[in-house]
Amino acid sequence: MPEDKVRVRFAPAPTGFLHVGGARTALFNWLFARQKGGSFILRIEDTDAEKSSEEMARAIVESLLWLGLDWDEGPYYQSQNIQKHREAVGKILAGGGAYRCFCPREVAEAGKRMEMEMGRPAVYPGTCRALGEEEVREKLEADEPHVVRFLAPPGETSFTDGVYGGLSFDNATIGDFVLLRADGSPTYNLAVVIDDAGMGVTHVIRGDDHLSNTPKQILLYQALGLTPPVFAHLPLILGSDKQRLSKRHGAVSVGVYREEGVLPEALFNFLALLGWSPGDDREVMSREEIIRSFSLERVIKKSAVFDPAKLEWMNSQYFSACPADRLVELVTPLLESSGWFDLRYLAERGEWYRKVLLLLRERAHRLGDFLQHGKIFFTDEFDYDPEAVAKRWKSPSTIEHLERTREALIGLDEFTVERTGAAIRDQAEKMGVSAAQLIHPLRVAVSGKAVGPGLFELLELVGREKTIERIDRAISYLKAHPA
Repeated sequence: MPEDKVRVRFAPAPTGFLHVGGARTALFNWLFARQKGGSFILRIEDTDAEKSSEEMARAIVESLLWLGLDWDEGPYYQSQNIQKHREAVGKILAGGGAYRCFCPREVAEAGKRMEMEMGRPAVYPGTCRALGEEEVREKLEADEPHVVRFLAPPGETSFTDGVYGGLSFDNATIGDFVLLRADGSPTYNLAVVIDDAGMGVTHVIRGDDHLSNTPKQILLYQALGLTPPVFAHLPLILGSDKQRLSKRHGAVSVGVYREEGVLPEALFNFLALLGWSPGDDREVMSREEIIRSFSLERVIKKSAVFDPAKLEWMNSQYFSACPADRLVELVTPLLESSGWFDLRYLAERGEWYRKVLLLLRERAHRLGDFLQHGKIFFTDEFDYDPEAVAKRWKSPSTIEHLERTREALIGLDEFTVERTGAAIRDQAEKMGVSAAQLIHPLRVAVSGKAVGPGLFELLELVGREKTIERIDRAISYLKAHPA
């Protein structure tokens, strides 16, 4: 492997489902690796035994695969590396870069508050730094609980961020942070440095909520004689109220969007544009186009706003380009669960079924739209939408208009888009009314709704027999329910 080959990683904690912020981070790492011809590594950071679960790890893996974010290595599990984490702490201790702290948690926290009250950074005041070797040995022999703290050196820690450019942090604001907890488990900052170094990670691309961790990690790299990777921090994703995206803004889990009928390629495209620009006005882009155009230089420093309406629009764009066979694969399981769909439609009327799906895709924003708007093609058991009835059947002439429409359609030798359209327009002209006065009531009669796919395409697929039956049903309904 060439020394300059890009190696990036996505390292989620299996304490919850993959949310859109994490998915965006995974996506940007994946795009960077693919654009550079490098490697994308998946590492599960499961060292928090109380909060981590194998179920969550599986859910994260499934969401990544559904999005099409395949990895070149892994999934590795951080918990398998704990011995190496502890060995690294031993090395830092031996070099004088860390010390054992016997302060109970409440004492350490009180020390932080006191520092803050005195106008200094709210960090641990270093109470145990001055303990002599003999005193430390006695406490260890007495089995006193303790943590291991990094000894933050004076001065500043500076680095060039791949998104924000040059950044500097005063080490006094970093303080002596914990490396090993009292139970011997490693903290995040220690474990991530050892794992990234061991895996040869060249670029760490993550959310800027990790920005305060970066100087700590750079100090650890230096204490261990290792070269830090390039760090690049992505601005946070905000809700419409400009607050950090959370459950109060609606669905934030990739799995929920999958269940709600968002296509993986649409979410992939949408997430790619959350904080990144291809440099022009393109919005709907193929995976290959995004890979070719991606670079850290085009990551936008300003926080991105998650717009559900934009995602829904983008999903509709992908549905409109979806070929019939893909629609069959996506929609059939959903229709099967409805109770009114019979698989014989697919076996015996396959071509007709594909035409139905192609017609429905024109107005589909979510997968569920095929279920909502598709029922009328497979069963006559549908209700009239009250708003459609009130709007389109309010005229005293509605029954007459439906009867005259029936006359125009029943004698057609071909029930096609062209012939039904021409027949209704001719009838309207004979009656001295606008075609809309026949079309709108007819749509409600045939579909139960005031809006939907093109009416004449709808009539062709419903067929002459069922169309006439539904007109008769509508006339009977109107006679039984006079305005």
